[in-house]
Formats: sequence, structure tokens, C-alpha cells
Amino acid sequence: MTPAPAVEIRNLVKEFIDPRTKSAVRAVNDIDLEIREGEFFAMLGPSGCGKTTTLRVIAGFEDPDSGELLLSGRSMRGIPSFHRPVNTVFQDYALFPHMTVIQNVMFGMRMARVPAAEARARAGEALEMVRLPNVERRKPLQLSGGQRQRVALARALVNRPSVLLLDEPLGALDLKLRRAMQFELKRLQQQVGITFVFVTHDQEEALTMADRIAVMNMGEVLQVGRPEDIYERPSGRFVADFIGETNFLPGVLEAKSGSEGRVRLADGTVLTGAVRDPDLVVGNGVALALRPEKLVVENVTADAPPDLQPGQSTLPGRVTGATYLGTDARYQVEVAGGVTVVARVQNQQHGFSGMLAEGTPVRLSWATEHGSVLA
Repeated sequence: MTPAPAVEIRNLVKEFIDPRTKSAVRAVNDIDLEIREGEFFAMLGPSGCGKTTTLRVIAGFEDPDSGELLLSGRSMRGIPSFHRPVNTVFQDYALFPHMTVIQNVMFGMRMARVPAAEARARAGEALEMVRLPNVERRKPLQLSGGQRQRVALARALVNRPSVLLLDEPLGALDLKLRRAMQFELKRLQQQVGITFVFVTHDQEEALTMADRIAVMNMGEVLQVGRPEDIYERPSGRFVADFIGETNFLPGVLEAKSGSEGRVRLADGTVLTGAVRDPDLVVGNGVALALRPEKLVVENVTADAPPDLQPGQSTLPGRVTGATYLGTDARYQVEVAGGVTVVARVQNQQHGFSGMLAEGTPVRLSWATEHGSVLA
């Protein structure tokens, strides 16, 4: 028998009243989600997309206007937050400044009347788990940002929740520490084996840590999938644009055969790509989406430019900007219809001296499967 999802959301709707207009604003618009047991699941989207509201509904801090929430198959209707098998780590960590680290970690167990000896032993184990074994007597203000974040994690994990909810917990850290903590969080989740639900607006965080990602916008879930699915096969233009950098070549869907579509650009150029939305029909206005790192930039004045292989597409253009970034070169190329395309070429040999100059005529080529036809 298939186990019930750790978190199941059915037709969830949550509205708030705008204090200025006195009208209802729908923060979460009829969404469905299933989060598996032991999964690191990320809810990703811009500010105001509904991800934090969804997290607060799971935690029990907000009641849905309609819809159903189940945790391990059990309905949470009428169940208060303190009786749910979840704990939450907030962006500001919410540590008590007047308490020591060990007192902060033990606080929830004290409220649950766990015997003192057991509570202290479990708190010590939790601090060992987050690699903070020697700070029990310090106050939160005596710790670094990364250490405070780990204390907050220890306090949440010590109560042994079925689901740990994390509301942008890395947002207050500097870039270097945030990246280090991404790997720490993933390691910790794999070690404890419980379900993590992580809310973020940072694409890199989601791609680095999550087993699956739900991309949200304007209260709706646009796509759910593994990081590589979201990045390589976006379901729509918003997902492609929000996750990483993307070029869009506007045109019209001229023909469609199975999962392939032919797109006619404004100047009459026809290119082929993979149709990501099965509901697209011939005649629709679409865009061919291309990731900058998928593009090969060739100088067409070279004596013997390589021949294209089967399954490749090509487009002529002219370099209008070139930037040396150390690890790679970033080219701006003007192509058909005056559209500017960005291409990124890894710096493997020549460095700055080997870059193409502005004005150089070039040919862009790419594997046809890397082009996504999107509405």
C-alpha cells in the first residue's frame, strides 16, 4: 500500500481583506500539492506569490477559506498549530535573547513537560546534529548569524516533527555563508530523514537543495518537478524567465507535430523547438526560449566553420556587446528582427584575449531539443 503523502493540499483557497480597498485579495488560488515523506520540497516564487501563506496554512497559523490540508493522511481541519506534527524555522530565527542556547533548544520540551534530564539529553543531541556542540551556555547575541540559524534548526528538530517548515531561513545571511548553509541544510535533511518544506524566492537555493520544486506566481502553482525538469523543461514563460536567465524569440506557432513545434519569427525565419504546453495550437503567438549557456557562438569569418550536426538549429547574428566574467564570456548578439540574445561561453582556453569583438558576424547554434516553445 502506498504511504500517504507527508503533506497533501487540495483546492486550497486563502483570501485577505485589503485595508485600503476593503475588498478580498486571493493570496492562494485553488492550489493542489502533494509532498512526499522524507522529501526536501521547495516552494519558489516572487514576493506576494502565496508561498508563505501556504506555509502558514500548513503550520496552522492561518485557516484556509476553503480546501483541505492533510498531514500523513490526517485532516488538519480544526487542529490548532501546537497539536500539529510540524515545527517552523523563521527568517529571523525567533530565538529568546535572554535565554542561553541550551535553554532556547529545550524551551518547546519544557512546554510539553518533558522530564528535565531527557530534555537536556535531546537538546545536546540536536546541537551535535547541527554541529554546535560547545555553545550551550552562550546567548544568541554572542553567536554569528550562521550559528543562530543552526540553533533555530536544533530547537525545531528536537521536538521530532514529521514535517519541518522553513520560511526563508537563509535570507538574513551573507552570500558566502548562505551558500555554505545550503549544503548544510541538505546534509541535515538527509541525516534526519524527515520532510522539509522550504519557502524561498532564491532560485539557486531551490535548485541546490530541493528534491522537487513548486514554482508559484499570483497565488497559483505553475509547475512542480525536479530541479532539472523545472530548469530544462519549463512549462511556461514565467517559469523559464524566473528560473535562471532565458532568451525569448517571439513568433507564431506555424506547425506542430507531436512534441515538436515550428516557430516563424517576425522576419520569416523558421526555428524548431520542443512544445512544453500541449494546449498550444497552430496560430498561437509563442516564444522560442533559449538558455544562454546552451548557445554555441561561432565566428562566421573563420576559414572552416564546423558543419551542423543533425538535431541542431542555427541563427545568424552580430556581436553587439562582450563582457569578460572570468569563468565565462557573456555575449550580446543581435539576431533576426533586431532581437538581442545573450550567450554565455565558458572560458576554457583563451580568456579575455580570445573573445570576439563587437561587430563580429557570428552564427549561433544549439541542440534543437534545448529550445522550448512557450505561450
